[in-house]
Amino acid sequence: MDSLPLLPVTVIGSWALPGWYVKFCEDVAAHPECFGPDDREEAVCDAVRLAIDDQLRAGADLITDGEMQRVDFNLGFYDYLTGIEPLPPGRRWGAPAHDQRRKYRCVAPLDAPNGLGVVAEYRRLRRLTAAPVKVPVPGPFTLAGCLIGGNVYTDRSAIADALVPIVNRELRDLVAEGAHFLQLDEPSFACHPQQPEQLLELIGRTVAGVAAKVSLHMCFGNYRARAVGHRSYRPLFPHLTRAPVQQLALEFASREMAEIELVREIRPPMELAVGLVDVKNSWVEPPELIADRVRQTLRYIEPERLSVTPDCGFSQTARFLACQKLANLAAGVNRVRSELGRGC
Repeated sequence: MDSLPLLPVTVIGSWALPGWYVKFCEDVAAHPECFGPDDREEAVCDAVRLAIDDQLRAGADLITDGEMQRVDFNLGFYDYLTGIEPLPPGRRWGAPAHDQRRKYRCVAPLDAPNGLGVVAEYRRLRRLTAAPVKVPVPGPFTLAGCLIGGNVYTDRSAIADALVPIVNRELRDLVAEGAHFLQLDEPSFACHPQQPEQLLELIGRTVAGVAAKVSLHMCFGNYRARAVGHRSYRPLFPHLTRAPVQQLALEFASREMAEIELVREIRPPMELAVGLVDVKNSWVEPPELIADRVRQTLRYIEPERLSVTPDCGFSQTARFLACQKLANLAAGVNRVRSELGRGC
């Protein structure tokens, strides 16, 4: 594992897209015949370079590729799945909400013959930087959320079961490529906490045989900067503390640190990546507030088991705000490091 400082600062996964890159992606979608594979790869590489530079300049200790090749966090992954067909959206107009996300119907058993594309993302990232990195991968329960079983699967649980070997293979292939810090993105767990034991069992099968540090990320949704579930982790505790992973990544800033006392239930050796910046808010948290939030979290967990993150990815955040928020996050953490005698 790359050496990280005390209270490492990182991001959850996605980075804010540069304006020119958004326009490029729109043009490619509208006129794919105008762009060759080399044109597309050049643009993706340029966007990833900017994501790397933005994160490092802001003071992040552990970075990602910004998820620059993905669409709305997980929607792009359905392009890698076989056995599905797209469905027309029921609503196209009006205020954005989760019902406007694309849906797919299963017409045959699910498969991903060429993987989910994350290995190629990791190879590109490693060509562009030697900095410490982590690799986010969507979990099977969350991926199942945009799929309708049709005549193939009875319900969401059956769809998730079918996706487990696909996600597990992707995780193991990433480890084989040299990745040693993986993040399993399962925000849907926090939004559907009714059967926590079944969720734990699903996680166990998903990470089986994965010889890497795995962080389990659970927020309350961030599609168009909107949450999608009742924002409480309480129903998942203490079950969540027994998840077969090494770290939990949870959001607290958007809820003004509500339920932070739950952190005391996260026992060693389990770690916590605590969300202390609200990515849904255009207000930039000052460093002194970040420092106070870190101190508040340290009442319940020792610093050696704590990482500091924004609540969720920055893909729904303007780039200038993302840079300011991450820089202030790092500045606030550095204040606490100095107080602990472990300065930056």
